[in-house]
Formats: sequence, structure tokens, C-alpha cells
Amino acid sequence: MIDSLAAFVKERRKKAKLSQEEFALRTGVALTVVRKIEQGKGNLNLEKVNHVLSMFGHELAPVNKQEINKKKHEEREDLL
Repeated sequence: MIDSLAAFVKERRKKAKLSQEEFALRTGVALTVVRKIEQGKGNLNLEKVNHVLSMFGHELAPVNKQEINKKKHEEREDLL
């Protein structure tokens, strides 16, 4: 997921022909936040990520990992 986020943000920023610094200013986050996202770093602040994604009309929502695993397990059982 993080790698996909990194690629998405970097690609969109470059299409907009913005440097990381310009992009950070436009999104209202610190340059270090943009760099962390584009480098695929973990432990990102969801609110800050959403500030960045809002530039492209997107946002992330918190996900409960246990619910995802439960859903996957149920889908596998349905296949049997």
C-alpha cells in the first residue's frame, strides 16, 4: 500500500510539474512529509497524507486490519 501511495503521489506531482518544495507549499504540509510519502516511509500521519491527496481529489480512510483479514477468510471459505 505504501509503495502504491508513493508512486501515485510522485507521479501526480511530476505531471503537475511541481518540485517537492512547491508541492509541499501548495498542499500545506512540510517538505519532510512529501519526501516521506514519496520514499514510501511507514508511520505516516493520515491527516497529513490526506492533505497531500486532496490535491488530486482523493483521501484515505483508516482501515481495521482484523476486519480485512476476516473478510479475506470469509471469501476463501465461499470459494470452497
